Formats: sequence, C-alpha cells, structure tokens
Amino acid sequence: MEVKKSKKANLEDKRGTWLLIGYVIILALMFVAFEWSERDVKIDTSQAIVDLVFEEEIIPITQPEEIQPPPPETPSVAEVLQIVEDDADVQETMIQSTEETGELVEIKYVPVEIEEEEPEEEEIFQVVEQMPEFPGGMAALMTWLSKNIKYPTIAQENGTQGRVIVQFVVNRDGTIVDPVVAKGVDPYLDKEALRVITAMPKWSPGMQRGKAVRVKFTLPVQFKLQ
Repeated sequence: MEVKKSKKANLEDKRGTWLLIGYVIILALMFVAFEWSERDVKIDTSQAIVDLVFEEEIIPITQPEEIQPPPPETPSVAEVLQIVEDDADVQETMIQSTEETGELVEIKYVPVEIEEEEPEEEEIFQVVEQMPEFPGGMAALMTWLSKNIKYPTIAQENGTQGRVIVQFVVNRDGTIVDPVVAKGVDPYLDKEALRVITAMPKWSPGMQRGKAVRVKFTLPVQFKLQ
C-alpha cells in the first residue's frame, strides 16, 4: 500500500520561510542592541555628592628684621705730650757701684717662712658602734675609783656628799682629755672628781666603722660618807 504525504504535514516547504523570519528577528535584536547607548542610562549621583572641605592653610605673618644702625664711632683722643722746659729743677741721684767704693757686698740667705697649716680638729662622737671602755669593764672602773678617790677633809667636816657628773673625751689612743664638770655638788668634791678622772689609765678607744675615733663620755662620781 503506498503511503501518501500530506502537503500540510510537509515541513520542508516552510523551511525557507521560517529561516527568513529567524534572520529578521536576529537583525532586529542586533539593531536594538546597537541603538541602546549609555546616554539612556541615568545614574543617581545625588547620594554620592559629598561636600569637599578645603583646609585653609594659615600662613604666618613674617615681619622684616629691624636692621640696627652701627654704633657711632668714638673719636680717637690724641695723646698729648707735655714738654718739660729745660730750666726745670730736677734733682739728680748719684748711684755708686761697689767697684768705685771698693766695699764688699754681703749676700745674706733669707729662709722662706712656711706657714704650717693647723690640723683640723677631729670630730668628737657622742655615740659610736663600739663605745670606749675602761680596762676590765665598768666593775673594774668602780673599784678603781673607790680606791683612788680622796674625800676632801672640809667636805667631810661639813657633811657634804653627792654625785658629781663629769664629761671627758677618750682619744683615739685611749687617753682621757678635757674633763668638765657637767653637774657639780661642792667645789671641793668637783675638784677631786676632776683629779681622779684625769689620773685614770688609758681606756680602750671607741670604734666607728672599724676605726678608732674620739668619743665624749659621761661618768658619775659618787661621794658618800660612811
């Protein structure tokens, strides 16, 4: 049986038509694409506007330096020479040499006097690391004082007794110097206290930072009648 084709179902006849329509549409789109330009695009720049702040540069005001005129030149004073007249009375001094007189000239040696500087007084300490000490300690000191004190006869007759406070300086070599009565009782007792303090043997000197120094020491001397 022969198959018959319908002209309506045959698409080959309309192929050229559809191809032309496709070309037309493509050309139309290309034309529209080329005609569309950036001039038609509107950009809102209202939000992008920012006030520009221009900083004004302050130029310092400079003043021209004042040129001081040079100091005036002081006129030089011409030296004035005084001319002495020939008739002025001038006394002449005659100097004779040893050759003319024939006398011998004696040359004496004058020694140069050298002033010796007075040594500075050493500092006297009140309190040091190691205080001065009587040989044997305080007990030996009391024993020595009781044996060497001579009670004045007048003070015994008057019944005078009390404690004499004596201050003295123990030198660096242990000797006792500058005894002074700080608090007295009676002139006779005070004198005896000074005598017995001066007669004491050498003490062990006070020490400060490993060196012997001068130290002021206070010692009470008791006078008591039995």
